[in-house]
Amino acid sequence: MGHAPENTLLSFRKALELGAPCVEADVYNVDGNLMVFHDDRLERTTNGSGYLLDHDFDYLRSLDAGNGERIPTLGEVFETVDLRAGVNIELKGPGTARPVVEFISTLRKYGWRDDLILVSSFKHRELEEVRRIDPRIRLGVLVAGLPMDDAAFAAELGAYSVHLSLKFVKRKFVDDAHFRGLRVFVFTVNNPKDIRRMEGFGVDGVFTNYPERVLQHQKTGGAIGWV
Repeated sequence: MGHAPENTLLSFRKALELGAPCVEADVYNVDGNLMVFHDDRLERTTNGSGYLLDHDFDYLRSLDAGNGERIPTLGEVFETVDLRAGVNIELKGPGTARPVVEFISTLRKYGWRDDLILVSSFKHRELEEVRRIDPRIRLGVLVAGLPMDDAAFAAELGAYSVHLSLKFVKRKFVDDAHFRGLRVFVFTVNNPKDIRRMEGFGVDGVFTNYPERVLQHQKTGGAIGWV
């Protein structure tokens, strides 16, 4: 989120204020707690140091994640969103699949429909574990680098979507993914020119730090969507 410290409750509130129909929460399992944080190390976005998973929950909660914000839990993020947008949960660390599935099972009791939640990851074994435990959960397969047979893997997994970097988008891959019944989402698309270019490639949606730019594109006739 370009307007507030990333992955903080402030950033989620700002995204909702700007009208984003979907937000992303990066998740690690820390001492059985689902914590929302992007990097594997603390230095870039907090006043802490070292690897996130080398610290316990209490220490991580004591850190300043920017503007006095704390590293939130996944529960706090969903309380903040409060059914006002969809949520893409990206599994970042090991051992996240089962606790996230259990968390989603609880969310259903509070009105969260399965079409409002997407679970994605570069860690494809974690996605396979999610699919094994609860086939109802929508999955997004994240692609690192040049996509090879990732669309085929995603289709075999029964995934909803495949996600790839702006650097590696090719029309041939987009068409192949669509042929396999997958949606294609591209990260991270902040430049209005790139938003238009991705629409030209036929992608279904983009990840962005500036949701107002995508909304402005849609207002001027653009059809590109969101996750």
